[in-house]
Amino acid sequence: MKKTIAVYPGSFDPLTIGHEDIVRRIVRLVDHLIVAVAETATQPKSGLFPIDERVELIRSAFADEPRVEATSFCGLLVDFARARKARIIVRGLRAVSDFEYEFQMALMNRSLWPEVEVLFMAPATRHTFLSSSLVREVGRLGGDVTDFVSPVVKARMDRAFERPATD
Repeated sequence: MKKTIAVYPGSFDPLTIGHEDIVRRIVRLVDHLIVAVAETATQPKSGLFPIDERVELIRSAFADEPRVEATSFCGLLVDFARARKARIIVRGLRAVSDFEYEFQMALMNRSLWPEVEVLFMAPATRHTFLSSSLVREVGRLGGDVTDFVSPVVKARMDRAFERPATD
């Protein structure tokens, strides 16, 4: 029997509890999930963490789940997925506003590699408003992000913003 491999790509800057929710739900459906940090942004963003640190944070967050792998990639997502034998691409949709862009990307990826399937996942209702950009901005402005990221990510954010960590 073939192993079901999926790729969940993104910037994950920072990894939010919304991302974690999707990873933990997807891993129940596949044999192996690759959380892939894109080295090339598809949208202009001001980053907080370098790529290798994002990968490390993902590994820390899912240290208890051996079926989750964290890595980075550059170039076309479908080329990365094909090279890793992943026939499923997972994308999170928080709102209708995400759908148009994600739908266009899904169609382009299917044009480039017809065998790939794109699976859209809605986060748990309590996480629908979360985005890395929003969490990053709240943190940058001194707001408390405790409810939006795991403790390990919060500690790294505090260090990045040069604030003492809180309990």
